[in-house]
Amino acid sequence: MPTAGRLVSAVCLAFVAVLITEMVKPLMPESTDFGYFLQVNIVVGLLVGWFIMGSRVGRGWTAGINNGFTGVVMLMLWGLLVQSINEMMRLAMRNRYDGPFEAIIEVFYIGADWAWTISTQDIGIALVVCAITVGLISEMAGRRWG
Repeated sequence: MPTAGRLVSAVCLAFVAVLITEMVKPLMPESTDFGYFLQVNIVVGLLVGWFIMGSRVGRGWTAGINNGFTGVVMLMLWGLLVQSINEMMRLAMRNRYDGPFEAIIEVFYIGADWAWTISTQDIGIALVVCAITVGLISEMAGRRWG
């Protein structure tokens, strides 16, 4: 059921995805071709905001802040997973893997490597601030229009 809380959560997490994506780009090697990196992260933000955060709006201010942290953490996890699968598929098309299980295991290695690369203090602070802000904004929208 569409609600204002779901819509606001989705839009806010899409904005967080844009912000974090632009912060991540300088951390990657210069030769990185980002392709649809930003667009995919926006879609992940919209989906996580709609389905995960939006379904939990309207439970109070503390729950709203917790909901913001849940949404941001899930955004990062799903974003890393989707981008890791994309990178694995790119490498698989170049016949880098001997079999499908090796390719599936490589998804987790790629994700762990990228998680280590982007785990900086600036991104951590931005994620905490965004989590609190998104949680409170979603809660306000849910109370006002929900």
